[in-house]
Amino acid sequence: MKKIVVFGAGKSSRVLIDYLSGQLEENGWFLTVADFREASAKEAVGELPNTRAIGINVSNKEGRDALISESDLVISLLPPDYHKLVAQSCLNFSKNLLTASYLDDSIKSMQNEIESKGLLFIGELGLDPGIDHMSAMRLINDIKAEGGKIHSFYSHCGGLVSPESDSNPWHYKISWNPRNVVNAGKSGALYLKDGKIIKEDYSQLFDSSRKLMVRNEMEFSWYPNRNSIPYIDLYQLKGIKNFIRTTLRQPEFIFGWKNLVDLKLTSDSLTYETDGMSLREFFNLHLTQNDFSDWLNKNLTSKMQKTHDLLDELSDIIETEKEKPNDDKLKDIMIVDDEGELKDMTIDEIKMNAAKVAASNMFEAKVVLHQLMWLGMADSETIINRGLCTASEVLLFVLEEKLKMEPQDKDMVVMLHQLEFEQDGIQMAVDSSLVVYGEDNKRTAMAKTVGLPLAITASLILKGKLNLTGLHIPVIPEIYNPVLKELENNNIVFEEKIKTIAGNISNQ
Repeated sequence: MKKIVVFGAGKSSRVLIDYLSGQLEENGWFLTVADFREASAKEAVGELPNTRAIGINVSNKEGRDALISESDLVISLLPPDYHKLVAQSCLNFSKNLLTASYLDDSIKSMQNEIESKGLLFIGELGLDPGIDHMSAMRLINDIKAEGGKIHSFYSHCGGLVSPESDSNPWHYKISWNPRNVVNAGKSGALYLKDGKIIKEDYSQLFDSSRKLMVRNEMEFSWYPNRNSIPYIDLYQLKGIKNFIRTTLRQPEFIFGWKNLVDLKLTSDSLTYETDGMSLREFFNLHLTQNDFSDWLNKNLTSKMQKTHDLLDELSDIIETEKEKPNDDKLKDIMIVDDEGELKDMTIDEIKMNAAKVAASNMFEAKVVLHQLMWLGMADSETIINRGLCTASEVLLFVLEEKLKMEPQDKDMVVMLHQLEFEQDGIQMAVDSSLVVYGEDNKRTAMAKTVGLPLAITASLILKGKLNLTGLHIPVIPEIYNPVLKELENNNIVFEEKIKTIAGNISNQ
């Protein structure tokens, strides 16, 4: 009887366990789910046959070794810092290992030993990283096989709230690890644009004006991920001009998060004693000590004044148009745009532009206050009680309280690859998109897209259909082809749209 051990009974484990449970009796497999909270492990396996639930502290070497030594395959769904403990035990007992997390240096340092023992370790087998690698490499290799030369690659992915459950001014709810949300972007970002490496620091990342459309019906904003550059070689795209991997969010979220960064609410250095402290008291203390009045004047008061002045000017333009259509003042306004550049504009364009700017300023001012209030700026009832905390740790508590998924809520995963390439002298573009909706608070879109790639790969290994050794991520056809095929059987399907950008360039 082949034995599988899954460490971690968190959100993504439910779909993984469901997938494997249908094959346990048929194949004579046995599944053990181990979690720090035994109750969570028991809830995850329920009454399924050929399963057991165990409570274990993975830091306990004796208990960890006992489980791994009797297994045939280990799957770690633990936080990334714990993978190295599991990996070391897998090495000691010559067991194969799968994880959904990025391969860190501690795992990479084991590569020679993994290979010498003929073991198979696969990391980055979730959504992002995971499905992003697999779908991108399939697309890239398909284009190359037809003689295409890729010169631009954008890859976007986001775990979002489904439209019917979108009920707050952030247009976001926590469907995965909230700590990752709080820490996102703190290291800045590196990517390739027009053949040059672009570096953005934390303060530059969250720009809500960077927008895109998915399937011509859903608009999102994006911010660049930490470091896209190493993936150029990994995806075998040497010589490419544009390469960037990003995170998708609703525009209001990115706009709001920029404000949280500016207000130092994501700081890891500012500390507060939070026992007995309400959210209102925290916000009052933090904002008072961190120049909230200056920020408010810069972002709200000045915008409202500009809006007031702009509306006055718009009214003046309209009156001038009526009374003196050839007035010099009207001519001056007509030829100068907001940046001071000469521009040929009709009076209707001037009025429309002025009204648009005024409406935008008023909308942003309203959103800022609404978002801060939603997070608890006026909440005297919610007590933090987390002892000495940094501002970012308080923000983590706030997100868990205020942006949590309710039992009836559903989430959504969106992924989009945008490639431009030349084929037979013709400039082409392809959008490859994935949209997955959660079914309930257990079979979430995030749980499906993280848990299923792991479960499918585990099944392939145990059935002898994936005969690899060494340390891998899923960028090779031997892994991504069978996994993507089975994902499609489970309604995780990419939709591709190809278009011509320019005709035969050799004739131009």
